[in-house]
Amino acid sequence: MPWEELKPMDLKVMFIAAYLAERDTFSQLCRDYQVSRKTGYKWVERYEAEGPRGLEERSRCRHNQTYVVLAIRQAIIELRSIGETIPGPKKIQNDLRQRFPGQDPPSKTTIYNILKAADLIAPRRVRQRVAVYPKPLCKAETPNQLFSADYKGQFLTGAGVWCYPLTIMDHASRFLLACQGMRNTNFKETQQTFERVFREYGLPERIRTDNGIPFASTGRAGLSQLSIWWLRLGIIPERIEPGRPDQNGRHERMHRTLKSTLPQPAAIAWEAQQKHFDRFMQHYNHERGHEALGQKTPASCYLPSPRAYPEKLPEMGYASHVECYLADSNGIINRAGLRIYIGNLLKHQTIGMELIRDDVWEVIFGPVILGRVDARDAKNGYVSIKVSPM
Repeated sequence: MPWEELKPMDLKVMFIAAYLAERDTFSQLCRDYQVSRKTGYKWVERYEAEGPRGLEERSRCRHNQTYVVLAIRQAIIELRSIGETIPGPKKIQNDLRQRFPGQDPPSKTTIYNILKAADLIAPRRVRQRVAVYPKPLCKAETPNQLFSADYKGQFLTGAGVWCYPLTIMDHASRFLLACQGMRNTNFKETQQTFERVFREYGLPERIRTDNGIPFASTGRAGLSQLSIWWLRLGIIPERIEPGRPDQNGRHERMHRTLKSTLPQPAAIAWEAQQKHFDRFMQHYNHERGHEALGQKTPASCYLPSPRAYPEKLPEMGYASHVECYLADSNGIINRAGLRIYIGNLLKHQTIGMELIRDDVWEVIFGPVILGRVDARDAKNGYVSIKVSPM
């Protein structure tokens, strides 16, 4: 179209002229000039407030840009260089408070940028972020790199009670860590089974599941109470794509073997049904050779994890350049007057905000990206998280 070759100022003038003529709706006008409604309204507001001058290009620098005086800049560089250990922005910020009492020190981000400009910051390794469905799903070559978990299809016992067998398996060795009959799939009872496994065998690096309850939810990044607990333990939740059970094929193959051994009809007593699961684990782990293991048993290929289950659940930790905020009882964090809704499932959790460009932060929970927030989108003090492009 001809206006694509016009200068930006000419395009704005033509847009305002067409707007004043009132020949089309505002939506159609924006479509004709290939601009968003937000941009169109911004041009109109500036024209009505300042006339043609309001259409001129403006500086994109932040209006609240602060400048650090030379003495503080020099002190930041000096503090970085003294001592046996290399202090980070947080430590330097505390030292500046002592050196310049009564004066607020620069933010940790500003200190980091000053050190970086002085070539005192080595390029940091990019922290791996976890997508909702990591592609491709990584295999495990050694025990405890990856556990897989699933519920074997529910069935009615002879007493008319539903049974949901929860199975947990080490991916590399095929060692069956749990085969527990459950009366439901709620978080509390599932957590108890995982806690027993973690106490006995230690913690894995990752756990792979499907997208069902209680492993996942429709909330932020698909997190659930169970996967939030895993993350605080330092375990990465890994979910297969919907409708792709083949991505957890080893676990599905074990389930077929389990199904072939289930008594028909099902046992009447609940305890009798669990005794059958226990006998299956004994046979599967210690007596049955596995072709993929060179006819060795899973038990002969498995070793417990060196990562012990902690007695106290640790808080989520972040790098020094990441701002940390505690979500309140409504799942909201407050940052410099901005209220950001994180989600009810993440209430009372420590959330990280990593600055990626002016006024734009990536919101994270440990290694999981929750989304991005742009302070310029705030309305009445609230700003929404947008899904990050993966």
